Amino acid sequence: MTQERQGAVTFKGNPMTLVGQPVKSGDPAPDFRVVDNTLQPVTLASSAGKVRLITVVPSLDTPVCDTMTRTFNQEAAKLPDNVVIYTISLDLPFAQKRWCGNAGIDRVQTLSDYQDRSFALGYGLLIKELKLMARAVLVIDASDRISYLQLVPEVTSEPDYAAALAAVRALL
Repeated sequence: MTQERQGAVTFKGNPMTLVGQPVKSGDPAPDFRVVDNTLQPVTLASSAGKVRLITVVPSLDTPVCDTMTRTFNQEAAKLPDNVVIYTISLDLPFAQKRWCGNAGIDRVQTLSDYQDRSFALGYGLLIKELKLMARAVLVIDASDRISYLQLVPEVTSEPDYAAALAAVRALL
């Protein structure tokens, strides 16, 4: 049975329902299957042994998602090679590729959950009313545990960049 959490986030002040299994810091990271910009599958095991900073956005083609992804792309340049940064959305891979090219994104890997919604449901981030994912930031350590999670309460707000980056640095 799929779990629903009403009012877990808001969109422009309106309460939304999140669908899927919620996770919290300390939990084992659920596996997922998303695709990259060439439709190749990416799973949790694809980055085994690395620290993962996963940013989750409703759609790259919106102002806050654009700002968030650009900010994490800039910060990625300051992180060592054992850190992988993914931005996951339900945007089609072709749209993600086009957006990244136009925005000059070269350090964040955009991934699409449009096929199975395995990430959205496995992490409890699918917004029932919008059929998009809630804005969130997760840090998964090298042993596949969630060490940091910020579910941004208002979908149109930016995350706490400093806290997420501090969580990554604490694992290095």
